[in-house]
Amino acid sequence: MRATRVLGAALLTLGLAAAPAAADSSPSPSASSDGRAPTQAGTSFRTAAEMDQGQTATASASTGDYLYWSFPADTGQRPTVRATVKLPDTHAAQTWQLDVYDGLRRHQSCQYGAATRTAEQGTATVELACVLRTVRAWSEPWANDPLPGTYYVRLTVLNLGSADLGLPVRAEVRADSKNIGGAAAVDGSLGKPLVPGIAVESPAAKDGSKSAVLSAIEPDDGWSSHWWSSRWVWTAVGGALAALAGIGGYALTRGRGRPAYVPPGA
Repeated sequence: MRATRVLGAALLTLGLAAAPAAADSSPSPSASSDGRAPTQAGTSFRTAAEMDQGQTATASASTGDYLYWSFPADTGQRPTVRATVKLPDTHAAQTWQLDVYDGLRRHQSCQYGAATRTAEQGTATVELACVLRTVRAWSEPWANDPLPGTYYVRLTVLNLGSADLGLPVRAEVRADSKNIGGAAAVDGSLGKPLVPGIAVESPAAKDGSKSAVLSAIEPDDGWSSHWWSSRWVWTAVGGALAALAGIGGYALTRGRGRPAYVPPGA
């Protein structure tokens, strides 16, 4: 009987220890398969709702919640993230903040834009914006430059009174990018974009092949190969203009050639 009790207690302990892991394996909210924007937000980086650039994601939440979304950004793009929070009719002053993180979960500073704003008492909405630096194809390990891959958006309120905790709010988030082109090109590239699951392989198929288990979102035209940019065109044009300038300069400075031969004593 004692051995039975000990075995039962051990099994119960193992079951309780495995319960959080099972709960943590729940799928994250993501964009629907038909391309519509998500209507809910995640509560952490891992459960961030996936959206494409150009979509307006929405979410109904409670004041004090941490709201997370994710979107893809490729080399040469300068992402701009905008968020609008619709506040309840009655509330005290609240300060909302919009944070953006790259695929390594490094906080990315905003070039410009109001990423933190205070909504005074009675304000109906608060609008936030963050314009990131241009995404680079490659960077030094010690640098904090934006790199191609998944970007995470976090929306939260900073100072909150107990009376406003849990009041309903509605948030809208949108990400767009401007293509900077060859002006942002660098010598070097990443082997793979920084997306969730890039280093995880799926179980081997029947034919023995394996494939990477990646995030469901990527740019509409796929991830760039990182070797081609408009800088190649400008380099070729500059080389051609330099060659023409050299030929023209030589033609202007060479004169009329050798003087005519004049016999001695003539």
